[in-house]
Amino acid sequence: MTETEQHRQTALPLAETVATRLAESALTDPVRALLRDALGSGTADARPTTSSAASGRVYLDSLAVNGFRGIGPRARLSLSPRPGVNLVVGRNGSGKSSLAEAIEVGLTGTRVHRPGQDATRGGHWYNLHHADSPKIELKLAIEGDTGNSTLTRTWTSEEFGSSEATFKRPGHGTVPVAEAGWDTPLADHRPFLSYTDLDLVLTGKPSERYDAIAAILGMDLLSTATNRLSAREKALATVAKETREALPGLKDALYALEDDDRAVQALLAVDTPGAPDLDTIDALVAGLPPADDSRLAELQIEAGAQGPDLAEVEEAVRRLRIALADVEDLHGTDAENARLRADLLEKALAHADRHPDDDVCPACGTERVLGREWYDRASRQVAELRHEAKTAEDAHAAVRTGKRNLHNLIENPQRIPVALADPWKVWTDCRQITDPAELAGSAEEAATVLVDACDTVRRHASHELEERGERWRALVTRLAAWADKARETERDKPLLGDLRKAVKWLKDLSTELREQRMERFTDATQGIWERLRQESNVDLTSVSLKGSEKANVRKLVMAASVDGQDAPALDVMSQGELHSLALSLFLPRATTADSPFGFLVIDDPVQSMDPTKVHGLAQVLHELGRHRQIVVFTHDPRLQKAFTDQELPVTVFQVTRGEGSRVKVACVDDPVAQAVGDARAIAATRGLPPATYSHVLPGLCRIALENAFLEAAWIRHHRTGGSEHDLQTAIDSAERFQEVAAFALFGDVERGTDVTEEVRRRYGSPACSLIRQCQKGAHPGGASIPDPHRFVTDVEALAQKIRKPEVTA
Repeated sequence: MTETEQHRQTALPLAETVATRLAESALTDPVRALLRDALGSGTADARPTTSSAASGRVYLDSLAVNGFRGIGPRARLSLSPRPGVNLVVGRNGSGKSSLAEAIEVGLTGTRVHRPGQDATRGGHWYNLHHADSPKIELKLAIEGDTGNSTLTRTWTSEEFGSSEATFKRPGHGTVPVAEAGWDTPLADHRPFLSYTDLDLVLTGKPSERYDAIAAILGMDLLSTATNRLSAREKALATVAKETREALPGLKDALYALEDDDRAVQALLAVDTPGAPDLDTIDALVAGLPPADDSRLAELQIEAGAQGPDLAEVEEAVRRLRIALADVEDLHGTDAENARLRADLLEKALAHADRHPDDDVCPACGTERVLGREWYDRASRQVAELRHEAKTAEDAHAAVRTGKRNLHNLIENPQRIPVALADPWKVWTDCRQITDPAELAGSAEEAATVLVDACDTVRRHASHELEERGERWRALVTRLAAWADKARETERDKPLLGDLRKAVKWLKDLSTELREQRMERFTDATQGIWERLRQESNVDLTSVSLKGSEKANVRKLVMAASVDGQDAPALDVMSQGELHSLALSLFLPRATTADSPFGFLVIDDPVQSMDPTKVHGLAQVLHELGRHRQIVVFTHDPRLQKAFTDQELPVTVFQVTRGEGSRVKVACVDDPVAQAVGDARAIAATRGLPPATYSHVLPGLCRIALENAFLEAAWIRHHRTGGSEHDLQTAIDSAERFQEVAAFALFGDVERGTDVTEEVRRRYGSPACSLIRQCQKGAHPGGASIPDPHRFVTDVEALAQKIRKPEVTA
């Protein structure tokens, strides 16, 4: 495979890559069938089977929020559901972070970037000015759908975890959001990034960083299929191994009965070269006369009776008693007292959290004692007491563990001889004992009695069987069981061979694709780092995974060099450089081909960055915005300025907050509005050179219309389920205005000659005249525009109709 083909396949979703490689493989049809079944089942497991499951790429159309965090009455953010960069700006406290978080909570119901943290920390999650009915509503554009889907999340109580979400998709009705099929993608390709996320990327455990990157390499499909086939292979191999390992013992038992002709025949049958003579064995088993009486079955059960492993029970009891002794030794000590005091203070703090406006002590009724000063002091004291109480808590934990381990040893066999019913019941009843000291004594006594009873019953049963002359009958039973396994082994030999070939093919492909995808991921990370690092003298030389998903020691290794000297990246970078490195790691993760999310929400990415890095970030976001819808929330004006300084297209929204938590979002700049605004500024300025009105002004209006047609082309293509790669290729090839318009109107750049008639049909004849005037501005003679103000207003109105394909004149 060439390097170009490798890059193309690693850029595809994994399922497509595997399907292509499987079709090109030299495997036999049975092996391919096994692989297709395993891979197909893995895909089905990962997604719901309901018709409502969303499979196309998803973009954000709008967000409406009320009663959530800093947002009171309904606030709305309207986006264009297509690739491009959107900046949502506003001062601290304006509500922009609440909007960013609402997108994440709306889709997930959680705030995963703050694991283990109380959802209400830092204030109520609901808005105090508008707490009656908090609601998040997301309008989503899903590739291939003719209309938008709606995801609605509401809450049934003041508990953050009480939310419920529904998903309404055109043609599929309303279902729980879980049926959208996004649970796994949200974990692997989480399209949300906050400043806390960036910190966790760098401060998390090595294994957590490894897992975060390994998951987004998109290898779950292969690992799931490999595990499934390996399990089948292991099951068949285990039967074959058990058959081989049981043969020597069976032959020894048959030799011991060599005075019995049946045993001699059986010995020759099991020892037949190549494969056992199963027909002879079947005949011997079928010729077994019926048992003498109904007592035989019970005797055979008694002869095989086995009680609990007394050594294991005694060891578990010993450990439990040691743990109990440790707890007793700590009774009345400072550590135990600290634990009890910490429990008491935590209950008081919980009460204060539930009644934040109540400063009266619930125990004694004293007023003005549970204020902020008390709260802070009590919180610190709990931490100190917990530290002091760790010994006591560890001792109590050891008792719980010892009790659980002893309970786990108490099991029932499949069949219990009648003679052992009573002692076995005493043994199993120990599972109901909750007091650890009582459990230790009772379990030890019950196990001892049961083991003795089992030994006695087993000896008596064996003696009675011997007296009944059942040696051959017992051997025939063993022979029949072995023959069943031998027959199964012979039958499954071809399947076992095919499974081994399939597993090897999957493992080899996994290794190859993982290396390719890791290399591509590393290249993307290094490319972003090069843009962000700007004047830094730190080079990111490699990013690799050490260990494996099942290894105890696994980590993400980031190597760097400073002025040519090798060093670990995390050890040599400044805070701003570490921030940029975290962005370099996250952005490729969220924008892989396997991700169903066409959007990426980033909250506050500029912190700790110097101006040069902010300019680099604008370039990175612009590049990502060619294929993803990027929504960045920031209070730092430097990022907007970086886009403006570098003349990078961006849509800007301004968030403001008024009294009563009234949050308003206004679009202050987008490519269409920017061009129209520049044209309007020219129209409002007198005394400019004539060429400004005849060439520059119509040229700006043409840019506005062209951007409107580009937006319409994207929406049209997205709704038909077309490939985004094909869309970008077509747009890149559409060099003339007429071709862009043709692609928007017909989905075909070759139909430029039909544009005028279609524009007239959709928007009326004046629209054709406006477009002609805009195009004339690029010619030497220019355009004659008697009323610039009216011209710009008409162009703006036409642009708004064009950019919404469902709107016509």
